[in-house]
Amino acid sequence: MGESITFWVLAVVSVVAALGLVFSRKAVYSALMLGVVMLSLAVLYAVQDAPFLAAVQIIVYTGAVMMLFLFVLMLVGVDSSDSLVETIRGQRFWAIVGGIGFAVLLALGIGNAIVGPTRGLATAVRDGNVPSLAELIFTRHVFAFEVTSALLITAALGAMVLAHRERTEAKPTQKELSRQRFVAFGKTGKNPAPLPGPGTYARHNAIDMPALLPDGSVSPLSVNRYIARYEESRGILPPEVARVLEEEAEQQRANGHGTPTTAERAADGGPDTEPMPEDGVVVGRVVGPRGESGGESRGGSVSEEDGK
Repeated sequence: MGESITFWVLAVVSVVAALGLVFSRKAVYSALMLGVVMLSLAVLYAVQDAPFLAAVQIIVYTGAVMMLFLFVLMLVGVDSSDSLVETIRGQRFWAIVGGIGFAVLLALGIGNAIVGPTRGLATAVRDGNVPSLAELIFTRHVFAFEVTSALLITAALGAMVLAHRERTEAKPTQKELSRQRFVAFGKTGKNPAPLPGPGTYARHNAIDMPALLPDGSVSPLSVNRYIARYEESRGILPPEVARVLEEEAEQQRANGHGTPTTAERAADGGPDTEPMPEDGVVVGRVVGPRGESGGESRGGSVSEEDGK
């Protein structure tokens, strides 16, 4: 009774998951549905007194094949769209022929199981589940398994050949890449070293939180300029970040290629600026209600290169 209930419940779950696997539009959902199908089959094997097949189903298929699918999804990307252009001529015809052949083989297998006499599980595994299975694999069905192994090796080699791409130019070496970084540093002043990470003294790992130096000050290289512009427009720019950007702007102006701050443009009466408030503004600082400074402005922190 329990075996029948388990079979009908898992049969419904397997069929529904298989349909979701085929008709799902997202590859991630299809992979999850495939995992449900494999686990359902493992439970059915265990119910039918086939513990070896149940273990292989979980370890090999669910553990290895599913991981392979997930690795492919991570490499290709879940947002990648499939190309509908046929790169191999006649692939639809041969796909139809292969589908018809597989359907014929499936019908013959089911017919042989239904029409032929039943031996029973006790007779099939009289020497034990694993020894009986090994005897069938290495004696009666050894040719089929060898052909299958050759097919899998051929598929792996074919995937490697299809994924291989010839380079049109030589791959740059580490020496050449380092030389390019220092040439760019000499021309544009761009730091050749990588940007600092959050570090030991960071309290957050978000992109809007700058890294801290050992003395507790903000690292200028870790300040995101785009987020700082947005925070400046909203009047929520942290004072320590604004201080770093103001120092950077003063250094750029001292070198002769800086951009004047918003306050300086307003004081000069430049276009697209509002007049200075009567209660005064500290250069490079955002004025809040009643003359309170809510944070330093970083209008001067945007260089000509950042403006591009």
